[in-house]
Amino acid sequence: MIGKIGRVQNRSKLIFQKHWAWSRTTNDDQILVLKKGIWIYFFLLIFEGSLRKWFLPFLATPLLIVRDPIALLLLLRSWQYRLLPPNFYVFTFQIIGVLGIYTAFFFGHGNLWVALFGARIFMIHFPMIFVIGQIFNRDDVVQMGRMILLISIPMTFLIALQYYSPQSAWVNRGVAGDMNGAGFSGVGSFYRPPATFSFTNGTTLFFSLVGCYVLYFWFHQKEINKLVLIFSTLSLIAAVPLSLSRGLSLQIGLSFLFVIIAISRKPQYTGKIIAAIISAVIIILVFSKLSFFETSLTNLTGRFELASQAEGNIENILNNRFIGGLIASLKESFRVPFFGYGLGMGTNAGGFILSGNHDFLISELEWARIIGELGPLMGLIIIFLRLLLGIKITLGCYKKLTQDDFLPWMLLSFGLFSITQGGWAQPTSLGFSIFIVGLTLASTKPINSHE
Repeated sequence: MIGKIGRVQNRSKLIFQKHWAWSRTTNDDQILVLKKGIWIYFFLLIFEGSLRKWFLPFLATPLLIVRDPIALLLLLRSWQYRLLPPNFYVFTFQIIGVLGIYTAFFFGHGNLWVALFGARIFMIHFPMIFVIGQIFNRDDVVQMGRMILLISIPMTFLIALQYYSPQSAWVNRGVAGDMNGAGFSGVGSFYRPPATFSFTNGTTLFFSLVGCYVLYFWFHQKEINKLVLIFSTLSLIAAVPLSLSRGLSLQIGLSFLFVIIAISRKPQYTGKIIAAIISAVIIILVFSKLSFFETSLTNLTGRFELASQAEGNIENILNNRFIGGLIASLKESFRVPFFGYGLGMGTNAGGFILSGNHDFLISELEWARIIGELGPLMGLIIIFLRLLLGIKITLGCYKKLTQDDFLPWMLLSFGLFSITQGGWAQPTSLGFSIFIVGLTLASTKPINSHE
């Protein structure tokens, strides 16, 4: 009897696989359309802030969610074309998203629009990770990297212009044409530049992604135009001090650590990394003789010193923001109501709707925000699933590294933190988190594969 059941299950599995393969081979046109949709999602992520600040300031509020319709359409089409297999992560996030709307309305803040704004993170954007991972293949991920490096060159010129321009200048204009400027506090009279983004965190996130690809392409120079690689590398080196971002500096350092781990498995790469380090040092020394770079480098050093006085050394900062964030979140779970204060309350837009200001109503730390919004049960489920997905992706990337595939491992250097603790309350941060994790998933697939 057991054997008969097993044969039936195997036969059903073969029929499903045959049908699935058939549907995939007949959906090439649909796949191409979906890929174009992902590219649109990417370009809106990069230039959404430009529209809100400079070109369509009168539409600044609706443009805050300009990527949402694209993500929703991609999600629906992927399900319609059977290109997104059943997924436990997506299913659970969808359920919690729906429950979160009800609990926010009946037991929390009571604002339906704020609850819907918070639910869209779980129900629309999170599934985009798997849409990108399913629709894109490794070739697409490499092509995306070429585009990102190409964009990084004019992006660096833009942040340099913003850095040395007053906040009243057009390039520093804020969201909705705010004449007070979009720059954020930095050092002295110098502000952190927002580039094409609504807020300065976009600069940090974008160049963190640039760093992953720059390091990858230096080990695979045949996959990119050499001049683009050289100029994007110079742009990255210049962008680190110009950004006045400690986060970007630490992320580039983390990516280098991933490189060291990778070359420990392939000693023949040691010469390349040593040459790259020497070249970077020489470039920094040459740049330091230029007044514009010397000023930005001095200011970045000053910002680290000020931060050290306030928060302690790098080890203390990391402990406070990572380990400390975990402990604080777990402690918070014993103090919040069982159903939380309401989905969306901890987001920037949701907090503004409820309070009229941009202060964090729950917490700036991501895990504490999730627990505060959803309560201890649903909040800890979301955190656990994010950690579980992070572990799964890490194991997949390491497996590819053992097969001498360097790309997933380098993307993981940025994507691992994004999926586990990356802030999803702010739209730009959410977009980069979803995008880098989706690219990391897609990069683990064979070339020209959609499986």
